[in-house]
Amino acid sequence: MSEPLPLVHVTRYVTPLREGGSLPGVVEGDDLGTYVCKFRGAGQGAKVLVAEVVVSALAIRLGLRTPRLVVLDLDPELARYEADEEVQDLLNASVGPNLGIDFLPGSFGVDGQLAVGDEGARVLWLDAFTANVDRSWRNPNLLVWHGDLWVIDHGASLYFHHGWRSGVTDPARFAAQPWDVSGHVFETCAQRARELDEEISAGLGRDVFVDVLATVPDVWLEPVPGAETPDELRAAYVEFLLARLGTRQWLPGGAGEAAR
Repeated sequence: MSEPLPLVHVTRYVTPLREGGSLPGVVEGDDLGTYVCKFRGAGQGAKVLVAEVVVSALAIRLGLRTPRLVVLDLDPELARYEADEEVQDLLNASVGPNLGIDFLPGSFGVDGQLAVGDEGARVLWLDAFTANVDRSWRNPNLLVWHGDLWVIDHGASLYFHHGWRSGVTDPARFAAQPWDVSGHVFETCAQRARELDEEISAGLGRDVFVDVLATVPDVWLEPVPGAETPDELRAAYVEFLLARLGTRQWLPGGAGEAAR
């Protein structure tokens, strides 16, 4: 069973990262670590943090490298010392638990073709399964660190939960939704992703999804009609992932295959 995410208290806000629209920031923690902080008070709220945790855990299950995650506790006092009003507002809106992603010093972003073989196919399979729309050459969300490939920024995955404002929707709709591989960094790995499908999917299932959702902090699982408690929301995510795993319309080249 997966352990809960470690709790780290933020001791210093270092600098904003302005590459994305949600304005994540680099912070330091009381464990002497440095983290990229994804703020609960940013545009799309806690759902992005949920997607980050779930897809990061699935990436690890698929044998991919992704930075360690922690819960970052943000003290309201930090905002008092921030001169940038936009950042100050974000800090004030995000007091309490936020998501911390281990900062990889000396890593660099991918900006050219990689010879990654099966690793690229596994990244593509994961993105197709979780409906990640944010790994194009315009925004690869890949790092190279110590010669290894690391996948980052999974918040654009699991888009279905943004439609839960009026209540949990039908998992079958997400299960049947195709995924567009065109423009993906590893588009050329589509055939290999199909070849690895049986091996990859054999390692997933209800128990794995339940274990993964158990690591999501209660406070980020905001109630919606029909799923009023964190455990009810976890169960809804599990059903959506199971439904997706039971079809292959989403796998590039897999449309029309028999459901499993």
